[in-house]
Amino acid sequence: MEPKLLIHVTYQAKPGRGREFVRQIVSQGLRGKILAEDGCLQYDYFFSSESDDTVLLVELWETAAHQAVHMTQPHMKALAELKERETLSTTIQKLPV
Repeated sequence: MEPKLLIHVTYQAKPGRGREFVRQIVSQGLRGKILAEDGCLQYDYFFSSESDDTVLLVELWETAAHQAVHMTQPHMKALAELKERETLSTTIQKLPV
């Protein structure tokens, strides 16, 4: 049996844009579409206690294969465009669980 995949994505938003970045993800329905994908078990955003511009995304997928399919979905283009406008950097950690 393939292990679940836990992903921590840390975004450094442009100054003053962290909360707006997450608000747009939710208001555009992107988070909802991702949560509805087959194999998505968790997709939650959290803010740093030190700065609203440091945003942590915690993703949990049934398998790495589910997450790979997720990356090909049409709504991921809209998310990529939003990240381009609102963030300065992205750090990704993938952890099998």
